Amino acid sequence: MTDAMDRFPLDAGPAQALPLAAVDVAPRTSASRMVADALRAAIVDGRLPPGAPLRQDAVARHFSVSAIPVREALRQLESEGWAKVEMHKGATVAPLSAFEAREIYEIRAALEGLALTLAIPQHTEETLREVQALYEAAELERDPALYVARNEAFHMGLYAPAGRPQLLEMIGTLHRRGERYLRVKFGLPEHKRVSDDEHGQLMRLVRRKEVAAAQKLIADHLLGTGELLYRLLSEPAAAPSGATRKRGKTPVPQAGMFAPKKRAGRGNG
Repeated sequence: MTDAMDRFPLDAGPAQALPLAAVDVAPRTSASRMVADALRAAIVDGRLPPGAPLRQDAVARHFSVSAIPVREALRQLESEGWAKVEMHKGATVAPLSAFEAREIYEIRAALEGLALTLAIPQHTEETLREVQALYEAAELERDPALYVARNEAFHMGLYAPAGRPQLLEMIGTLHRRGERYLRVKFGLPEHKRVSDDEHGQLMRLVRRKEVAAAQKLIADHLLGTGELLYRLLSEPAAAPSGATRKRGKTPVPQAGMFAPKKRAGRGNG
């Protein structure tokens, strides 16, 4: 395999390196799942930015698979909202949507408020210690990719004692669907400090078993994130192309980008 074929997309500006995976004798379903998972991960972390082409032939060459599992993978990504497939134009990475971001967090606020209400009475000292450790790990994390995972682990740890597997599965799906948006927010470091503070307040309320106050805080926390992302993603679209941003306004991170690793200061949550 040539160096050109080790990179993807092959015809979309600067090549974006993607991981290779061996699928020599994998069943078609396994190959399709492997391709979908790899493309999804590349979309989430920005290696495949919004609008990037997902050419079937290039994808098939990159992963050394036939066209059939690639088509199945792209259909799967389209159904999940990661890809956009148009007749005669092929597939591209779906754009970031201000409306989708806000809706994801609105739904999360409703579902996670319910999960937290069910979980709080079931928490024990042991489960609280585990969640406290997850909270502290997220608070200290500076790497964007690791922070997203630690943030999800903290939230899911809070709700685990609820004993509602279907509810937790739906919440987990929304977390994964919102990963790209959380990384946009991570581009503005001051928001991580606010998020960490709210997580700390939430831990105190859960320990004191203050159900109503905890439910209100988690709803405010998530709805606030949704509104922030809506503003961040709407602002550049509303401005004329190439317009100079007014002095004093908060810079809007570009979709698919996230803050460079910094040792000083705090990031976003």
